[in-house]
Amino acid sequence: MSSLNPAPLPAARRSPWTWVPTAYLAEGIPFALVIWVAGTMFKDMGHSDSEITLATASIGIAWSLKPFWAAFLDMYRTKKFFVLAMEGLMALLLCGIAVALPLPNYFQITIAVLWVMAFASATQDICVDGVYITSLDEKGQARFIGVQGVFWNVGRLFCTAVVVWFAGTLKEDYRLDPAEAWRWAMVLAAATLALLALYHWRFLPTGGVGRKPAHAREVAQTFWAAVVDFFKKESIWGMLLFVFLYRSSEGLLLVEGPLFLQASPEQGGIGLSLKEKGLIDGTVSTAVSLAGGLLGGAFLAKYGLNRRTLIFMALCLNIPHLSFVVLSQMAGPGEQVSLWTVATLVTLEKFGYSFGMVANMLYMMQQISPGKFHMTHYAFANSIMNLTLVPTQMVSGPLADHVGYQTYFIIVMFAAIPSVLAAVIAPFPRRPGESTAE
Repeated sequence: MSSLNPAPLPAARRSPWTWVPTAYLAEGIPFALVIWVAGTMFKDMGHSDSEITLATASIGIAWSLKPFWAAFLDMYRTKKFFVLAMEGLMALLLCGIAVALPLPNYFQITIAVLWVMAFASATQDICVDGVYITSLDEKGQARFIGVQGVFWNVGRLFCTAVVVWFAGTLKEDYRLDPAEAWRWAMVLAAATLALLALYHWRFLPTGGVGRKPAHAREVAQTFWAAVVDFFKKESIWGMLLFVFLYRSSEGLLLVEGPLFLQASPEQGGIGLSLKEKGLIDGTVSTAVSLAGGLLGGAFLAKYGLNRRTLIFMALCLNIPHLSFVVLSQMAGPGEQVSLWTVATLVTLEKFGYSFGMVANMLYMMQQISPGKFHMTHYAFANSIMNLTLVPTQMVSGPLADHVGYQTYFIIVMFAAIPSVLAAVIAPFPRRPGESTAE
Protein backbone atom coordinates (compact mmCIF):
# COMPACT_ATOMS: atom_id res chain seq x y z
CA MET A 1 0.00 0.00 0.00
CA SER A 2 1.40 3.41 -0.96
CA SER A 3 2.30 5.86 1.75
CA LEU A 4 0.34 9.05 2.22
CA ASN A 5 3.63 10.90 2.76
CA PRO A 6 6.08 9.55 0.18
CA ALA A 7 9.75 10.28 0.75
CA PRO A 8 11.58 12.45 -1.79
CA LEU A 9 13.24 10.50 -4.58
CA PRO A 10 17.00 9.83 -4.28
CA ALA A 11 19.08 12.33 -6.28
CA ALA A 12 20.59 9.58 -8.40
CA ARG A 13 17.13 8.55 -9.66
CA ARG A 14 15.88 12.09 -10.24
CA SER A 15 16.10 13.59 -13.71
CA PRO A 16 17.11 17.28 -13.78
CA TRP A 17 14.07 17.87 -15.99
CA THR A 18 11.88 17.16 -12.95
CA TRP A 19 13.28 20.06 -10.91
CA VAL A 20 15.52 22.49 -12.87
CA PRO A 21 12.64 24.11 -14.82
CA THR A 22 10.39 24.51 -11.77
CA ALA A 23 13.22 25.70 -9.51
CA TYR A 24 14.10 28.58 -11.82
CA LEU A 25 10.43 29.30 -12.50
CA ALA A 26 10.12 29.76 -8.73
CA GLU A 27 13.15 32.12 -8.80
CA GLY A 28 11.66 34.33 -11.49
CA ILE A 29 8.20 34.78 -9.95
CA PRO A 30 9.04 36.72 -6.75
CA PHE A 31 11.64 38.89 -8.52
CA ALA A 32 9.14 39.93 -11.17
CA LEU A 33 6.44 40.53 -8.55
CA VAL A 34 8.66 42.89 -6.56
CA ILE A 35 10.40 44.70 -9.42
CA TRP A 36 7.62 45.02 -12.03
CA VAL A 37 4.19 43.87 -10.87
CA ALA A 38 4.16 45.91 -7.65
CA GLY A 39 4.65 49.12 -9.65
CA THR A 40 1.84 48.16 -12.03
CA MET A 41 -0.47 47.48 -9.08
CA PHE A 42 0.32 50.78 -7.34
CA LYS A 43 -0.11 52.73 -10.58
CA ASP A 44 -3.49 51.09 -11.13
CA MET A 45 -4.51 52.08 -7.60
CA GLY A 46 -3.80 55.75 -8.24
CA HIS A 47 -0.25 56.36 -6.96
CA SER A 48 2.13 58.74 -8.73
CA ASP A 49 5.36 57.68 -10.41
CA SER A 50 7.31 59.48 -7.67
CA GLU A 51 5.62 57.51 -4.90
CA ILE A 52 6.10 54.22 -6.72
CA THR A 53 9.74 54.52 -7.72
CA LEU A 54 10.92 56.04 -4.43
CA ALA A 55 9.24 53.26 -2.46
CA THR A 56 10.01 50.26 -4.67
CA ALA A 57 13.38 50.95 -6.34
CA SER A 58 15.50 50.50 -3.22
CA ILE A 59 13.97 47.07 -2.53
CA GLY A 60 16.13 45.66 -5.31
CA ILE A 61 19.16 46.12 -3.06
CA ALA A 62 18.25 42.81 -1.38
CA TRP A 63 19.50 40.82 -4.38
CA SER A 64 22.74 42.84 -4.38
CA LEU A 65 23.53 41.89 -0.79
CA LYS A 66 23.36 38.11 -1.33
CA PRO A 67 27.13 37.53 -0.97
CA PHE A 68 27.02 38.79 2.62
CA TRP A 69 24.95 35.87 3.94
CA ALA A 70 25.25 33.21 1.22
CA ALA A 71 28.11 31.29 2.83
CA PHE A 72 26.41 31.19 6.24
CA LEU A 73 23.49 29.19 4.81
CA ASP A 74 25.76 26.18 4.37
CA MET A 75 26.23 26.04 8.15
CA TYR A 76 22.59 25.25 8.94
CA ARG A 77 20.28 22.60 7.51
CA THR A 78 20.23 21.82 3.77
CA LYS A 79 19.85 23.95 0.67
CA LYS A 80 16.53 22.24 -0.03
CA PHE A 81 15.28 23.18 3.44
CA PHE A 82 15.87 26.87 2.76
CA VAL A 83 14.30 26.69 -0.73
CA LEU A 84 11.11 25.16 0.68
CA ALA A 85 11.07 27.53 3.68
CA MET A 86 11.46 30.63 1.50
CA GLU A 87 8.83 29.53 -1.02
CA GLY A 88 6.37 28.86 1.80
CA LEU A 89 7.22 32.17 3.45
CA MET A 90 6.75 34.12 0.21
CA ALA A 91 3.36 32.49 -0.36
CA LEU A 92 2.30 33.66 3.11
CA LEU A 93 3.66 37.16 2.46
CA LEU A 94 1.64 37.45 -0.74
CA CYS A 95 -1.46 36.42 1.20
CA GLY A 96 -0.55 39.16 3.69
CA ILE A 97 -0.52 41.71 0.87
CA ALA A 98 -3.93 40.47 -0.26
CA VAL A 99 -5.29 40.98 3.26
CA ALA A 100 -3.72 44.45 3.55
CA LEU A 101 -4.90 45.94 0.23
CA PRO A 102 -8.36 47.09 1.50
CA LEU A 103 -6.79 48.84 4.52
CA PRO A 104 -6.22 52.62 4.58
CA ASN A 105 -2.44 52.22 5.09
CA TYR A 106 -2.06 49.36 2.59
CA PHE A 107 0.76 51.15 0.72
CA GLN A 108 3.12 51.25 3.71
CA ILE A 109 2.24 47.69 4.74
CA THR A 110 2.75 46.35 1.21
CA ILE A 111 6.16 48.04 0.87
CA ALA A 112 7.28 46.53 4.18
CA VAL A 113 6.11 43.08 3.09
CA LEU A 114 7.89 43.46 -0.26
CA TRP A 115 11.16 44.18 1.57
CA VAL A 116 10.84 40.92 3.50
CA MET A 117 9.86 39.10 0.33
CA ALA A 118 12.92 40.43 -1.52
CA PHE A 119 15.31 39.02 1.09
CA ALA A 120 13.41 35.71 1.08
CA SER A 121 13.65 35.60 -2.71
CA ALA A 122 17.38 36.37 -2.61
CA THR A 123 17.90 33.53 -0.11
CA GLN A 124 15.92 31.19 -2.34
CA ASP A 125 18.11 32.20 -5.31
CA ILE A 126 21.29 31.37 -3.38
CA CYS A 127 20.07 27.92 -2.40
CA VAL A 128 18.51 27.01 -5.77
CA ASP A 129 21.81 27.86 -7.46
CA GLY A 130 23.58 25.83 -4.78
CA VAL A 131 21.36 22.80 -5.43
CA TYR A 132 22.04 23.16 -9.16
CA ILE A 133 25.82 23.32 -8.78
CA THR A 134 26.13 20.49 -6.24
CA SER A 135 23.57 18.12 -7.81
CA LEU A 136 24.81 18.20 -11.42
CA ASP A 137 28.23 17.38 -12.85
CA GLU A 138 29.94 19.78 -15.27
CA LYS A 139 28.29 18.19 -18.31
CA GLY A 140 24.87 18.44 -16.66
CA GLN A 141 25.46 22.04 -15.62
CA ALA A 142 26.34 22.99 -19.20
CA ARG A 143 23.37 21.07 -20.60
CA PHE A 144 20.81 22.81 -18.40
CA ILE A 145 22.31 26.32 -18.27
CA GLY A 146 19.94 27.47 -21.03
CA VAL A 147 16.96 25.87 -19.26
CA GLN A 148 17.71 28.10 -16.26
CA GLY A 149 17.30 31.30 -18.21
CA VAL A 150 14.26 30.16 -20.17
CA PHE A 151 12.26 29.17 -17.09
CA TRP A 152 13.37 32.19 -15.06
CA ASN A 153 11.82 34.24 -17.86
CA VAL A 154 8.74 32.02 -17.80
CA GLY A 155 8.41 33.07 -14.15
CA ARG A 156 8.65 36.68 -15.22
CA LEU A 157 6.10 36.01 -17.97
CA PHE A 158 3.71 34.44 -15.47
CA CYS A 159 3.81 37.61 -13.34
CA THR A 160 3.92 40.38 -15.93
CA ALA A 161 1.41 38.70 -18.22
CA VAL A 162 -0.78 36.20 -16.35
CA VAL A 163 -1.01 37.91 -12.92
CA VAL A 164 -1.46 41.38 -14.46
CA TRP A 165 -3.93 40.06 -17.05
CA PHE A 166 -5.89 38.27 -14.30
CA ALA A 167 -6.18 41.50 -12.29
CA GLY A 168 -7.22 43.34 -15.45
CA THR A 169 -9.87 40.77 -16.30
CA LEU A 170 -11.39 40.95 -12.81
CA LYS A 171 -11.38 44.74 -12.97
CA GLU A 172 -12.53 45.30 -16.56
CA ASP A 173 -14.79 42.31 -17.21
CA TYR A 174 -16.15 41.57 -13.74
CA ARG A 175 -16.21 45.20 -12.53
CA LEU A 176 -14.25 44.63 -9.34
CA ASP A 177 -12.60 47.66 -7.81
CA PRO A 178 -8.77 47.74 -8.17
CA ALA A 179 -8.04 46.68 -4.58
CA GLU A 180 -10.32 43.63 -4.84
CA ALA A 181 -8.97 42.67 -8.28
CA TRP A 182 -5.37 42.84 -7.09
CA ARG A 183 -6.23 40.90 -3.92
CA TRP A 184 -7.20 37.92 -6.05
CA ALA A 185 -4.18 38.41 -8.30
CA MET A 186 -1.91 38.19 -5.22
CA VAL A 187 -3.76 35.06 -4.08
CA LEU A 188 -3.10 33.51 -7.51
CA ALA A 189 0.64 34.25 -7.18
CA ALA A 190 0.67 32.91 -3.60
CA ALA A 191 -1.06 29.69 -4.61
CA THR A 192 1.45 29.19 -7.42
CA LEU A 193 4.44 29.50 -5.08
CA ALA A 194 2.77 27.21 -2.53
CA LEU A 195 2.20 24.55 -5.18
CA LEU A 196 5.80 24.87 -6.32
CA ALA A 197 6.96 24.40 -2.72
CA LEU A 198 4.89 21.21 -2.43
CA TYR A 199 6.29 19.96 -5.74
CA HIS A 200 9.86 20.72 -4.70
CA TRP A 201 9.37 18.92 -1.38
CA ARG A 202 8.91 15.79 -3.49
CA PHE A 203 11.35 16.32 -6.36
CA LEU A 204 14.04 18.89 -5.48
CA PRO A 205 17.43 17.33 -4.59
CA THR A 206 18.84 18.11 -1.17
CA GLY A 207 22.01 19.72 -2.49
CA GLY A 208 25.43 19.06 -1.03
CA VAL A 209 28.23 20.97 0.65
CA GLY A 210 31.84 20.40 -0.39
CA ARG A 211 33.05 21.04 3.14
CA LYS A 212 30.74 22.33 5.84
CA PRO A 213 32.15 25.44 7.56
CA ALA A 214 33.12 24.72 11.15
CA HIS A 215 31.94 28.04 12.52
CA ALA A 216 30.89 31.55 11.51
CA ARG A 217 34.42 32.88 12.05
CA GLU A 218 35.74 30.60 9.30
CA VAL A 219 33.06 31.85 6.91
CA ALA A 220 33.87 35.47 7.75
CA GLN A 221 37.61 34.92 7.25
CA THR A 222 37.09 33.31 3.85
CA PHE A 223 34.72 36.09 2.83
CA TRP A 224 37.22 38.77 3.86
CA ALA A 225 39.99 37.01 1.91
CA ALA A 226 37.76 37.06 -1.18
CA VAL A 227 37.07 40.79 -0.71
CA VAL A 228 40.80 41.63 -0.41
CA ASP A 229 41.64 39.51 -3.45
CA PHE A 230 38.86 41.18 -5.44
CA PHE A 231 40.25 44.69 -4.98
CA LYS A 232 43.80 43.56 -5.76
CA LYS A 233 42.87 42.59 -9.31
CA GLU A 234 44.58 44.39 -12.16
CA SER A 235 42.54 47.38 -13.46
CA ILE A 236 39.75 46.60 -10.97
CA TRP A 237 38.62 50.21 -10.57
CA GLY A 238 38.39 50.73 -14.32
CA MET A 239 36.42 47.51 -14.69
CA LEU A 240 34.05 48.50 -11.88
CA LEU A 241 33.57 51.92 -13.48
CA PHE A 242 32.40 50.13 -16.61
CA VAL A 243 29.99 47.95 -14.59
CA PHE A 244 28.69 51.02 -12.76
CA LEU A 245 28.08 53.13 -15.89
CA TYR A 246 26.99 50.56 -18.47
CA ARG A 247 23.37 50.54 -17.28
CA SER A 248 23.14 54.28 -16.51
CA SER A 249 20.46 54.90 -19.14
CA GLU A 250 18.68 51.58 -18.88
CA GLY A 251 18.22 52.03 -15.13
CA LEU A 252 16.18 55.17 -15.78
CA LEU A 253 13.94 53.21 -18.12
CA LEU A 254 13.54 49.90 -16.30
CA VAL A 255 10.70 50.94 -13.98
CA GLU A 256 9.59 54.23 -15.50
CA GLY A 257 9.04 52.84 -19.01
CA PRO A 258 6.25 50.44 -17.96
CA LEU A 259 4.66 53.17 -15.79
CA PHE A 260 4.58 55.50 -18.82
CA LEU A 261 2.79 52.82 -20.84
CA GLN A 262 0.16 52.57 -18.09
CA ALA A 263 -0.26 56.33 -17.46
CA SER A 264 -3.35 57.97 -18.97
CA PRO A 265 -3.09 60.19 -22.08
CA GLU A 266 -4.14 63.16 -19.90
CA GLN A 267 -0.91 62.57 -17.94
CA GLY A 268 1.10 62.28 -21.15
CA GLY A 269 1.17 58.45 -21.13
CA ILE A 270 -0.03 55.76 -23.50
CA GLY A 271 -3.00 54.62 -21.40
CA LEU A 272 -2.71 50.85 -21.80
CA SER A 273 -5.24 48.80 -19.87
CA LEU A 274 -3.95 46.07 -17.55
CA LYS A 275 -4.84 43.41 -20.12
CA GLU A 276 -3.05 45.31 -22.90
CA LYS A 277 -0.06 45.89 -20.66
CA GLY A 278 0.06 42.21 -19.76
CA LEU A 279 0.09 41.36 -23.47
CA ILE A 280 2.76 43.86 -24.57
CA ASP A 281 4.95 44.40 -21.51
CA GLY A 282 4.58 40.79 -20.41
CA THR A 283 4.06 38.22 -23.16
CA VAL A 284 5.60 39.95 -26.18
CA SER A 285 8.46 41.59 -24.28
CA THR A 286 9.47 38.37 -22.54
CA ALA A 287 9.52 36.40 -25.79
CA VAL A 288 11.56 39.10 -27.52
CA SER A 289 13.93 39.33 -24.54
CA LEU A 290 14.65 35.61 -24.83
CA ALA A 291 15.41 35.97 -28.54
CA GLY A 292 17.60 39.02 -27.96
CA GLY A 293 19.61 37.29 -25.24
CA LEU A 294 20.16 34.18 -27.37
CA LEU A 295 21.26 36.20 -30.41
CA GLY A 296 23.51 38.39 -28.25
CA GLY A 297 25.19 35.26 -26.91
CA ALA A 298 25.58 33.84 -30.41
CA PHE A 299 27.10 37.13 -31.63
CA LEU A 300 29.73 37.16 -28.87
CA ALA A 301 30.41 33.45 -29.31
CA LYS A 302 31.29 34.13 -32.95
CA TYR A 303 33.19 37.42 -32.65
CA GLY A 304 34.42 37.28 -29.05
CA LEU A 305 34.30 39.96 -26.36
CA ASN A 306 36.71 42.78 -27.18
CA ARG A 307 36.61 46.55 -27.25
CA ARG A 308 34.93 46.78 -30.67
CA THR A 309 32.20 44.24 -29.89
CA LEU A 310 31.66 45.82 -26.46
CA ILE A 311 31.10 49.26 -28.02
CA PHE A 312 28.74 47.73 -30.59
CA MET A 313 26.75 46.01 -27.84
CA ALA A 314 26.59 49.26 -25.85
CA LEU A 315 25.07 51.00 -28.88
CA CYS A 316 22.58 48.14 -29.30
CA LEU A 317 21.62 48.53 -25.63
CA ASN A 318 21.08 52.29 -25.73
CA ILE A 319 19.97 53.41 -29.19
CA PRO A 320 16.61 51.55 -28.99
CA HIS A 321 15.69 53.80 -26.05
CA LEU A 322 14.65 56.20 -28.80
CA SER A 323 11.48 54.08 -29.00
CA PHE A 324 10.23 55.72 -25.80
CA VAL A 325 11.20 59.17 -27.08
CA VAL A 326 9.00 58.54 -30.12
CA LEU A 327 6.13 57.13 -28.07
CA SER A 328 6.20 60.04 -25.61
CA GLN A 329 6.07 62.54 -28.47
CA MET A 330 3.07 60.72 -29.98
CA ALA A 331 1.20 60.46 -26.66
CA GLY A 332 -0.76 63.20 -24.94
CA PRO A 333 -4.26 64.43 -24.09
CA GLY A 334 -6.72 63.38 -26.78
CA GLU A 335 -4.11 61.26 -28.57
CA GLN A 336 -4.60 57.52 -29.05
CA VAL A 337 -1.49 55.62 -30.11
CA SER A 338 -2.34 52.36 -31.85
CA LEU A 339 -1.63 49.15 -29.97
CA TRP A 340 0.38 47.90 -32.96
CA THR A 341 2.67 50.95 -32.85
CA VAL A 342 3.21 50.61 -29.11
CA ALA A 343 3.94 46.89 -29.41
CA THR A 344 6.42 47.42 -32.24
CA LEU A 345 8.42 50.15 -30.51
CA VAL A 346 8.42 48.47 -27.09
CA THR A 347 9.50 45.20 -28.71
CA LEU A 348 12.40 46.98 -30.43
CA GLU A 349 13.58 48.45 -27.13
CA LYS A 350 13.31 45.14 -25.26
CA PHE A 351 15.27 43.35 -27.97
CA GLY A 352 18.09 45.90 -27.84
CA TYR A 353 18.22 45.70 -24.05
CA SER A 354 18.48 41.90 -23.97
CA PHE A 355 20.99 41.79 -26.83
CA GLY A 356 23.27 44.43 -25.29
CA MET A 357 23.08 43.15 -21.71
CA VAL A 358 24.84 39.91 -22.67
CA ALA A 359 28.10 41.86 -23.09
CA ASN A 360 27.87 43.18 -19.54
CA MET A 361 27.41 39.72 -18.06
CA LEU A 362 30.22 38.20 -20.16
CA TYR A 363 32.59 41.06 -19.29
CA MET A 364 32.07 40.39 -15.59
CA MET A 365 32.54 36.66 -16.14
CA GLN A 366 35.68 36.87 -18.30
CA GLN A 367 37.44 40.02 -17.08
CA ILE A 368 36.44 40.70 -13.46
CA SER A 369 35.68 37.37 -11.80
CA PRO A 370 38.46 34.96 -12.95
CA GLY A 371 40.85 33.83 -10.25
CA LYS A 372 40.94 31.96 -6.97
CA PHE A 373 37.44 33.11 -5.93
CA HIS A 374 35.86 32.94 -9.39
CA MET A 375 32.23 32.33 -8.33
CA THR A 376 32.40 34.71 -5.36
CA HIS A 377 33.91 37.51 -7.42
CA TYR A 378 31.27 37.08 -10.11
CA ALA A 379 28.65 37.47 -7.37
CA PHE A 380 30.45 40.63 -6.16
CA ALA A 381 30.48 42.14 -9.65
CA ASN A 382 26.85 41.18 -10.27
CA SER A 383 25.85 42.74 -6.94
CA ILE A 384 27.65 45.99 -7.75
CA MET A 385 25.93 46.06 -11.14
CA ASN A 386 22.51 45.72 -9.50
CA LEU A 387 23.35 48.37 -6.90
CA THR A 388 23.78 50.95 -9.66
CA LEU A 389 20.11 50.52 -10.58
CA VAL A 390 18.88 51.69 -7.18
CA PRO A 391 19.63 55.45 -7.52
CA THR A 392 18.56 55.63 -11.18
CA GLN A 393 15.25 53.88 -10.48
CA MET A 394 14.60 55.99 -7.39
CA VAL A 395 15.13 59.27 -9.23
CA SER A 396 13.21 58.19 -12.35
CA GLY A 397 9.68 58.74 -10.96
CA PRO A 398 10.21 62.16 -9.36
CA LEU A 399 12.10 63.35 -12.44
CA ALA A 400 9.38 62.15 -14.83
CA ASP A 401 6.66 63.75 -12.68
CA HIS A 402 8.62 67.03 -12.61
CA VAL A 403 9.57 67.43 -16.29
CA GLY A 404 6.89 65.32 -18.02
CA TYR A 405 7.35 62.18 -20.09
CA GLN A 406 8.40 63.93 -23.31
CA THR A 407 11.35 65.68 -21.70
CA TYR A 408 12.14 62.75 -19.42
CA PHE A 409 12.82 60.27 -22.21
CA ILE A 410 15.11 62.78 -23.93
CA ILE A 411 17.06 62.92 -20.66
CA VAL A 412 17.21 59.12 -20.76
CA MET A 413 18.94 59.35 -24.15
CA PHE A 414 21.55 61.76 -22.77
CA ALA A 415 22.14 59.30 -19.92
CA ALA A 416 23.17 56.77 -22.56
CA ILE A 417 26.37 58.75 -23.27
CA PRO A 418 28.20 57.54 -20.10
CA SER A 419 27.15 53.98 -20.96
CA VAL A 420 28.79 54.10 -24.38
CA LEU A 421 31.86 55.95 -23.06
CA ALA A 422 32.24 53.25 -20.40
CA ALA A 423 32.47 50.65 -23.18
CA VAL A 424 35.06 52.78 -25.01
CA ILE A 425 37.40 53.02 -22.00
CA ALA A 426 36.71 49.61 -20.41
CA PRO A 427 40.01 47.84 -19.58
CA PHE A 428 40.72 44.31 -20.80
CA PRO A 429 43.42 42.98 -18.46
CA ARG A 430 42.85 39.36 -19.46
CA ARG A 431 43.81 38.13 -22.91
CA PRO A 432 41.29 36.16 -25.01
CA GLY A 433 41.50 32.46 -24.26
CA GLU A 434 43.33 32.95 -20.96
CA SER A 435 42.25 30.53 -18.24
CA THR A 436 39.42 31.81 -16.05
CA ALA A 437 40.50 29.93 -12.92
CA GLU A 438 43.67 29.68 -10.89
